Order: sequence, then C-alpha cells, then structure tokens
Amino acid sequence: MQQLIRNGVVIDDTFAEAFGMRATAIIITAPTLKWARQAAITMTGFATSVIGCGCEAGIDMDVPETATPDGRPGCRVMLFAMGTDELQKQLKTRLGQCVLTSPGSACFAGLEGSAPLDLGSALRYFGDGWQISKKFGGKHYWRVPVMDGEFLCEATTGLTKQAVGGGNMLLLAADWAKALRAAETAVAAIEKVPGVIMPFPGGIVRSGSKVGGKYKGMMASTNDAFAPTLKGAVKTALDAGTNAVLEIVIDGETSDAVADAMRAGLKAVVKLGPKQGALRISAGNYGGKLGKFHYHLKELLP
Repeated sequence: MQQLIRNGVVIDDTFAEAFGMRATAIIITAPTLKWARQAAITMTGFATSVIGCGCEAGIDMDVPETATPDGRPGCRVMLFAMGTDELQKQLKTRLGQCVLTSPGSACFAGLEGSAPLDLGSALRYFGDGWQISKKFGGKHYWRVPVMDGEFLCEATTGLTKQAVGGGNMLLLAADWAKALRAAETAVAAIEKVPGVIMPFPGGIVRSGSKVGGKYKGMMASTNDAFAPTLKGAVKTALDAGTNAVLEIVIDGETSDAVADAMRAGLKAVVKLGPKQGALRISAGNYGGKLGKFHYHLKELLP
C-alpha cells in the first residue's frame, strides 16, 4: 500500500467505505441547555450501530435560543437507520421514552425532507383525549398535558434518503494515551462540522470490526488485522511500533457532510503530529464492494 506523509504522520493511500442510509432530525428545547442536552443524551443512548441497536443517533449541535421555534435553548439530534419503518419506530420510541419524560422539554422538526415522519402525531394519544391540536405559522403542533405543564411537539419532521453512514478513520499510535489524544482531537474538530454525528461513545470506537466471523450468525467480529495483541498470530496491518488503534465513525446528512467531517478530523490529527498523537492514519473498507460511498484519504488531506 502506498503512503503519504504530512507533518510526520503517515497516511495510507486507502479509502473509507460508507453506505446509504435514511435519516431524520429533531430539535429538542428546554428551559435550560442542561435539560435540553439531558433529553438529547438520553434519547441517543444505545444507538451506536444498526447492527445491534436498530439505529445510530447523536447530537449534531447545540441550538441557541435565537434559532429555536420557542425561543429556548436546544439541541439538534439526528437518527439514522437502514429503512424508513425502522427509523420511524426508533424515533417514536425514543421520543416517547426520553423526551416526553424529560422536565420542561418540547420537540420540533429538525429537517425538511422528502417525506414526513410522525412526532406529535404519534405521541398525542398519551394525552388520553386531553391533547390539543394547534396550527400556527403553517405548521401543525400537538399540546399534550403532563405533570409539569404541557409537552409541545410538532406533528411531524422530515426524512432524507440522501444520508450516509460509516465514514471512518483509523488512528494508529505508539500507545493507548497517544491514540486517545489523537481521537479526542479529531472528535473536537468534527463536532464543529454541521450535519454529522459520531454515534459511538464520545465519538470513538475501540472495537473496530470486520464483516462476519468464524462463529455462526456473527454479522461482525473483531478487526484482527488492526488488533495489536494479535500481531504475531494473524496477517497484521500494524508495524512493530504500533500498540493502540482507535476509530472514528461518522454518519452524515449528506455525502458532502461526511467528507467535510473527515477532512476536519484528518487536518486536526495531522496538525497534532506523531509525537503527541497518531503515527499513522488509515481507514476501513470492504474492497469497495459493499458501500457506494468511497472517501479517499489522500483527497481529503490538508
């Protein structure tokens, strides 16, 4: 494999392979940003991978009071799934269990898409007949009575079929602390890019995977080629000086958003340099046979 060098960091001449997904977004508001974020964090829990969680979800950005429908602080949350029905199911369940229940919360559409998904239209029945339908400014809302007042929720939000999931970077370092420093640096840079989320804990995944495995029924298993403790037992992708690898996985509202996020992450890790962070940057792919979106690292370098 050919390699490039930027600021002492080796970059593999390879690509991240990503997949088309369905996505939606909502705006959660509350009396304070603390409580808007709490509802958002709870709603996006257990949503790292569609392999085991049904959806992938995360906070896209905080939204200031001046930009929310009700003039209160908020968060934009994004959810991704492989199909529309699953996306609707996950949205309804998480909204009902995690946002409706959160003190002072309200919920609004966060995306104008090609088709609607139910928000308040799905949750209004919790009002047990006391819910009120309101139309204001050309939009439809439901007011549902709850114990601290009312839960205000827009009737629907949008669905996009242009979303992409699985953009990624592999950060190879001399030790765990440097790998984590590089990954945290990349995450901080990517968080500034609108329209993307990093669904794994803190934006970072240690258990990078390959398709399938030796045991029956396994959809994915450990990426042994990038596991430092297996260097002597498998066909490894690591050299002797690499002892820790962490991955950043990115989902985006559009393919361009994923590319922008990867570009920001690469720039940050290269600037950090190998003495503080990654010795080498690579990416995960399946030979280009499974996902139609290919993000070549050399094309995204600063």
